[in-house]
Amino acid sequence: MISQPGIFHGIFCSLILSLTIPAAGVDKLNESKSFVKQRLTDRYYSEGATFGDLNRDGNGDVISGPYWYEGPAFKSKHEIYPPKDYPNDKGYVDNNFFSFVYDFDRDGWDDVFVIGFPGTPSYWFRNPKADTGHWKRFEAFPNVDNESPGFRDINGDGRPDLYCMFQGRLGYAVFDPDHPTHLWKFHFVSKKHSWSRFAHGLGYGDIDGDGRIDLLTASGWWRQPEDLKGDPIWEENLFPFSKRGGGAQMYAYDVDGDGDSDVITSLSAHQYGLSWYENIKEGNHITFREHRIMDQKPEDNSHGLVFSQLHAVDLVDVDGDGLKDILTGKCYWAHNGRDPGARDPAVLYYFQLNRENGIIRFIPQQIDDDSGCGRQITAGDINGDGRTDLVVGNKKGAFVFLQSGE
Repeated sequence: MISQPGIFHGIFCSLILSLTIPAAGVDKLNESKSFVKQRLTDRYYSEGATFGDLNRDGNGDVISGPYWYEGPAFKSKHEIYPPKDYPNDKGYVDNNFFSFVYDFDRDGWDDVFVIGFPGTPSYWFRNPKADTGHWKRFEAFPNVDNESPGFRDINGDGRPDLYCMFQGRLGYAVFDPDHPTHLWKFHFVSKKHSWSRFAHGLGYGDIDGDGRIDLLTASGWWRQPEDLKGDPIWEENLFPFSKRGGGAQMYAYDVDGDGDSDVITSLSAHQYGLSWYENIKEGNHITFREHRIMDQKPEDNSHGLVFSQLHAVDLVDVDGDGLKDILTGKCYWAHNGRDPGARDPAVLYYFQLNRENGIIRFIPQQIDDDSGCGRQITAGDINGDGRTDLVVGNKKGAFVFLQSGE
């Protein structure tokens, strides 16, 4: 059992200078970025966080758990639904693992979509505009499986979809924009597998370069067909992206700049490992070659960095060089102290992608060592200054990190 801090009073703000752990014989090619850390609460309300302009004042607001925090200062908080207290050192919040922002009813005001504990329903909350009080809740989908579901446009209709697992199968759920309060319709893309509600590793991206979004799991990828009429089963392409049970959010991205999509994934949400998989063409067949970025020993990467429990991953251009970097960290107390390295510092890092003379390197840059992540990291320009910021929520509370530009 670890001791917990007292109830947080006010907003704590400190300048966190990102650190680079230099590799022997390797020069630091780009300056690390600095972030201003702001703790919004020390209470455990959610395993994730997001942001959006909920009050339409032109400033980004942070959403985590039952609250939204009004930007740009994030000192005023407002309840979306009645808060419920959860212990910071055991168990799990049951009603909020992930949150996303979207205007479901097309009234010009962003609503909030929330996914709870694996295997439970998801809901969206209607923005009350200028009215006060709790937001009206609508059930979206009755059962969301997998610990890394996402909300992206899968079928190409311009609207985001919930991609997840349901009844042991992979697929995506869509809402009816003309009837947004109706239950969402699920489209199965795979046959039934042994996936449970606690399956790890799930993502999206165009693997084969045909312009259509494919779906990724720890055990392979599913090719989207040209025509979705009749809900066809997608072509299954098995490949072991993880032999350790699977990690977190997965991404298809051209890491090496050769024009095709590689795969980025953590290897175990509760142990160690981070890799990118190079897309290799063998005739008409696509396979992958693993490149390990970080593992369970310091000597496993050129920077000597090790941390466990990479249960949340985002892919975003942190440093503004046009290349997307890997943003991840330790999922604080993910199994309540039972995981390897659970008592190590709750770090946040971005791995800076560098291409030089055909050599691909991910250079680790520390953002913080006392926050970590939960199941979701959300990155983007929160305050409108053109720089990438991020928000996290977990058993240490909720945090916003604004990039300072220094």
